[in-house]
Amino acid sequence: MLRRLFRNPVLRRILAALATLLGVAVFVFIMLRAIPGNQITAGLGTEAAALTPAQQQALEAYYGLDQPLFVQFFSWLGNIFTGNLGFSSRAQQSVAELTAQSLPVTLELAIFSIVLALVIGIPLGMLSASRPDSPRDAFGQVVGLAGLSIPAFLLATTLLAWLASSFGFNPNGQGYAYFFDNPWLNLQQMLLPSIVLGFGIAAPIMRTTRTAVLEIRSNDFIRTARAKGVPPRRLQVKHVLGNALVPIVTMTGLQFGYLLGGAVVVEQIFSLPGIGRQVLLGIQQKEYALVQSTVLVIALAFVLVNLLTDVLYRMIDPRVRAA
Repeated sequence: MLRRLFRNPVLRRILAALATLLGVAVFVFIMLRAIPGNQITAGLGTEAAALTPAQQQALEAYYGLDQPLFVQFFSWLGNIFTGNLGFSSRAQQSVAELTAQSLPVTLELAIFSIVLALVIGIPLGMLSASRPDSPRDAFGQVVGLAGLSIPAFLLATTLLAWLASSFGFNPNGQGYAYFFDNPWLNLQQMLLPSIVLGFGIAAPIMRTTRTAVLEIRSNDFIRTARAKGVPPRRLQVKHVLGNALVPIVTMTGLQFGYLLGGAVVVEQIFSLPGIGRQVLLGIQQKEYALVQSTVLVIALAFVLVNLLTDVLYRMIDPRVRAA
């Protein structure tokens, strides 16, 4: 009976997701405490050296640092299961409230970036694959290589400085505006970071599209469809691109998951109060609960994106559905 349950692909993926989240929780807990200093030294700076032993002990008891590590870990994990993600003494807010404010910012940025990357990457990949080793293929390869090679922080800084100095365009300097408060300003503030991230993500999507399209075009059913007189546009969209979607969806899902936690540099440069910036500030202040809980939320979002990607596979490709 138990063996039959483990053969269920849905159950296996759920168990793998739970194991991943537990591994992330253990890893971030250990890594945070491997960094020199703690919340007391981060908050007081050099004044921490003037604390008396009694004051030091009182502060350690207040922050829970006087307990053994395994007690700290399971106490934090137990609070997570009750919905208590912790409290940020810097912001004087609960981690749940901070995450509810910052996660939509990162999600909006990730969605805009992915849409832009798909609009650039898929057509460019198909254009390159239409005539391998031609000038158009070389152009696509150069654009893809540039997207992979140019660091996001360099492109972001250059673009922001050029537009601000040449055209006076710097909407991110006005303080972040949430979409429902000021849609027009919000879209302006998301434009530049979305271009920076979308350009970098378009490169792997373009290369994946090119490889998948070239592989599909070499199959016999494409030659048969062409011999039967299927119009070129329909052949490219329905038969070639339709069968190349699985690797494209895979790459898109991976890149979207990366954006949820990996956009911290771009968020910092453009002053976006996203979840990556929240983790960065938490690390600087040694706020263990803030960093641990936020990283776990990012990991959960990544796992959910991967599960959604698996669902999309099965909708797109009957062969995956039958496996």
